[in-house]
Amino acid sequence: MPKSKSKRNRYTPPPKPKPKPSPKWVPYAFFGMLGTGFFMIIGRYILGTSWEVFNSNWLLWGGLGLIAAAFGVATQWR
Repeated sequence: MPKSKSKRNRYTPPPKPKPKPSPKWVPYAFFGMLGTGFFMIIGRYILGTSWEVFNSNWLLWGGLGLIAAAFGVATQWR
Protein backbone atom coordinates (compact mmCIF):
# COMPACT_ATOMS: atom_id res chain seq x y z
CA MET A 1 0.00 0.00 0.00
CA PRO A 2 1.47 3.44 -0.92
CA LYS A 3 2.31 5.95 1.80
CA SER A 4 0.04 8.86 2.36
CA LYS A 5 1.42 12.26 1.32
CA SER A 6 0.93 13.60 4.82
CA LYS A 7 3.14 10.88 6.34
CA ARG A 8 6.12 11.31 4.03
CA ASN A 9 9.25 12.87 5.44
CA ARG A 10 9.61 16.41 4.22
CA TYR A 11 12.90 18.10 3.54
CA THR A 12 14.17 20.19 6.43
CA PRO A 13 17.06 22.51 5.66
CA PRO A 14 20.11 22.35 7.91
CA PRO A 15 20.14 24.83 10.80
CA LYS A 16 21.81 28.17 10.21
CA PRO A 17 25.27 28.42 11.74
CA LYS A 18 25.68 30.76 14.71
CA PRO A 19 27.58 33.96 13.94
CA LYS A 20 31.11 34.17 15.25
CA PRO A 21 31.56 36.24 18.40
CA SER A 22 32.85 39.74 17.88
CA PRO A 23 36.48 40.61 18.58
CA LYS A 24 37.35 41.83 22.07
CA TRP A 25 38.16 45.35 20.88
CA VAL A 26 34.65 46.11 19.58
CA PRO A 27 32.93 46.93 22.93
CA TYR A 28 35.97 48.90 24.12
CA ALA A 29 36.03 50.91 20.90
CA PHE A 30 32.27 51.50 21.06
CA PHE A 31 32.20 52.78 24.63
CA GLY A 32 35.47 54.69 24.21
CA MET A 33 34.28 56.54 21.13
CA LEU A 34 30.84 57.17 22.61
CA GLY A 35 32.27 58.53 25.86
CA THR A 36 34.92 60.65 24.14
CA GLY A 37 32.34 62.14 21.78
CA PHE A 38 30.00 62.88 24.65
CA PHE A 39 32.71 64.60 26.69
CA MET A 40 33.89 66.57 23.66
CA ILE A 41 30.41 68.02 23.22
CA ILE A 42 29.96 68.71 26.94
CA GLY A 43 33.48 70.16 27.15
CA ARG A 44 32.74 72.56 24.34
CA TYR A 45 29.89 74.10 26.30
CA ILE A 46 31.53 74.00 29.73
CA LEU A 47 35.09 75.01 28.81
CA GLY A 48 34.11 77.19 25.86
CA THR A 49 33.01 79.96 28.18
CA SER A 50 36.43 80.31 29.82
CA TRP A 51 38.99 79.20 27.19
CA GLU A 52 38.87 80.56 23.68
CA VAL A 53 40.43 77.43 22.15
CA PHE A 54 37.40 75.38 23.21
CA ASN A 55 34.93 77.88 21.81
CA SER A 56 35.13 76.54 18.26
CA ASN A 57 32.77 74.25 16.42
CA TRP A 58 35.37 71.54 15.77
CA LEU A 59 34.70 70.04 19.20
CA LEU A 60 31.00 69.87 18.49
CA TRP A 61 31.39 68.29 15.03
CA GLY A 62 34.20 66.03 16.20
CA GLY A 63 32.07 64.78 19.09
CA LEU A 64 29.10 64.14 16.84
CA GLY A 65 31.37 62.35 14.37
CA LEU A 66 32.75 60.11 17.12
CA ILE A 67 29.26 59.26 18.34
CA ALA A 68 28.18 58.40 14.79
CA ALA A 69 31.29 56.25 14.32
CA ALA A 70 30.57 54.53 17.65
CA PHE A 71 27.15 53.48 16.38
CA GLY A 72 28.81 52.21 13.23
CA VAL A 73 31.15 50.07 15.36
CA ALA A 74 28.16 48.86 17.40
CA THR A 75 26.77 47.13 14.32
CA GLN A 76 29.75 44.74 14.50
CA TRP A 77 29.08 43.78 18.12
CA ARG A 78 27.50 40.33 18.54
